[in-house]
Amino acid sequence: MATPTRLIAALSALAAVALIAGCTSTPGADAPTNAPSTSPSAGSDDDFDDIEGALLDDGRMFAVVTWGSSTCVPQVDQVSAEGQTVSVELVDADADAVCTADMVQRASVGALPDGVDPTQEITLQVTYGDVADDVDLDGDPSFSGTPGSSTEYTPSAGWIGDGSLVLLTWGSSSCAPVVEGVEGSGVAGTATFVTDDTQVCTMDMAPRATLIAFGDDAVDDDAFTLTLVGGGLDGTVEVRG
Repeated sequence: MATPTRLIAALSALAAVALIAGCTSTPGADAPTNAPSTSPSAGSDDDFDDIEGALLDDGRMFAVVTWGSSTCVPQVDQVSAEGQTVSVELVDADADAVCTADMVQRASVGALPDGVDPTQEITLQVTYGDVADDVDLDGDPSFSGTPGSSTEYTPSAGWIGDGSLVLLTWGSSSCAPVVEGVEGSGVAGTATFVTDDTQVCTMDMAPRATLIAFGDDAVDDDAFTLTLVGGGLDGTVEVRG
């Protein structure tokens, strides 16, 4: 069993796409995220206990997606690994925080421990309070990043379900990307972000995760290119997973 790694908690205050709360951070630490631009529906109360996940940053990082308040995003607190099984503990950033009463998906981002091979299948054993779930992630032979190595600070994205993905970008933790609109079908889609040149942002370089949903049948998740427009994020990203 690898020695548990306590990840930095400063990113836990990033909020939903519609409700952004900033905080400072350091690259490679756990980072909460924005709510999906189009929230996928849950079939029953039991579905709110389902946890999804994705590999990001060319295999260096992962995202864990839970349901709850958009303004109280859990943070990755402890991560350890035994072979390809990675134990992940999520905790609430502030037990005394006043949270909005909405129910959305939120992504918490953490770094894979040294020794885990992202080109092979990985099982995340996630616990969050009384909720526990295993998330099986397919490895990607094209990943060239090594857990524990330095990031290249380039955007990356991974599927978390039919038509829904996590987008990881890098920049000021107090100015998380805000989705203005999404459109897509087949093997291509576009996410447009709000551009606000008057916003004052901290000068840190932090991972920011944004959930984006296109719909169950709208896109081909086997080969999909996402074009980013606005918000200083212009470019394209190949969605993996």
